[in-house]
Formats: sequence, C-alpha cells, structure tokens
Amino acid sequence: MNGVTLSPSPPDGVDVVLPCLDEAGALPWVLARIPAGWRALVVDNGSTDGSAEIALGLGATVVQEPRRGFGAACHAGLTAATAEVVCFCDCDASLDPSLLEPFVREVRAGGADLVLGRRRPHGRGSWPAHARAGNLALARLLRRRTGLRLHDLGPLRAGRREALLGLGLTDRRSGYPLEMVVRAADAGWRITEHDVPYLPRTGASKVTGTWRGTWQAVRDMSRVLNDVPAREGIPR
Repeated sequence: MNGVTLSPSPPDGVDVVLPCLDEAGALPWVLARIPAGWRALVVDNGSTDGSAEIALGLGATVVQEPRRGFGAACHAGLTAATAEVVCFCDCDASLDPSLLEPFVREVRAGGADLVLGRRRPHGRGSWPAHARAGNLALARLLRRRTGLRLHDLGPLRAGRREALLGLGLTDRRSGYPLEMVVRAADAGWRITEHDVPYLPRTGASKVTGTWRGTWQAVRDMSRVLNDVPAREGIPR
C-alpha cells in the first residue's frame, strides 16, 4: 500500500475512511462535509478520472490501494488511520459524513463499541428496489447468525481503531462491512443503529447499480456469514 500523508490526525481527532473509485464528481460535496478537525482518508482504488488529484487538492489525505475491492479499500484506510476513533463513509455523495458526529460522541462516551447508520432513502432513485431487497435478505441472515436485530448493513459507521484492527478482518470485497459486524457481535460488542438520510448517489454504482451487482454482493456477504467462526477475546 502506497500513500501520501499530508498531516497526522490530531490526538483527539477522528479519521474518516472514504473508499473511492472514480468519484471525481462527488468528492467536493463529500469533503466539504467532513467535520472540522477530522481527517479525510480518501482511499483511491484505481480511479482513472482524477479522483486522487481532486482529493489532494481539496486537502484530503490520499491512500493508494491498487487491489480492487471495497473491503481492500476500507481496510487500507483503517490501516493508514492514526486517530483513536475511525469512521467509514461512502464517497459517492449518498451519505453525509457530518452525520458521523453523534456516532463518534456515542463511541467516546462508552455508549457503544460500533455505531451504524440505518439508511432511510431520500429522493427518487436513492435506493433501488433490488438493492433494498438484497439488504433485507442479509439483515435477516445476520439476525439468524448473531441475534442482532439490525435493519441495515450500510457503510456509515464508527468505532475505535485498535479494536477494529483487533477484529482480524480478512474479506477484501463486498463482505467487509458484514464481516466487521459479525466479528464484533461474536466478541460481545455493543452495536447500535441510527437512522440517516440516504441520498441519490453521484455517478453509477459499482455494486448495487444492477441486479447482478447486488446479488454478487449478497453472495459475498452470505459467504462471510458461513465462513466467519465465533471468536472469543476480541478487544473492545
């Protein structure tokens, strides 16, 4: 993994991991909404539209992850992070990273170990029917596997960096967000979920824009549910 680091995160700051693949059109909106004092870690996953250069020009830290895959980009960002609390957010303008502020306060106050955003669609076309169906199926499988009564496996989330690294996440494709929740649940983490508006994304989705992409993601995540064994002693 190669990266360009502009400045380390302040000791009491927050790092926001933004996996990025050809998101030039969305980056200005997303980066403008990073809370003051937080560091944006844009993980470029092989963009060809100048996303990395745009992110640098807007003051973000850019991490290069040539291995394609949502999980590969997310984990590269987590590894590059230095702040105590790390957040994750999609880089396509479908989610507002400023909404992470109460998530971080909840983690720091000890109210939860992992805070997730439950996406609530705002605007026509923000969440296609096939993508919602896939998410619902996965939420039911997750409930059966862990007992967690979550409604969404969305990408907006916050947790402590060292604890997240301690989960030993191995998926590097679409199953990464689910693996994080499964391993956290197996370790007895306190996991909470809060509603967040889900907006129409900028550009075409790389995963859920089609039925084929959606069900490929569902297959990836179903495999995670079957493959991840219960683990004890994972730190909080």
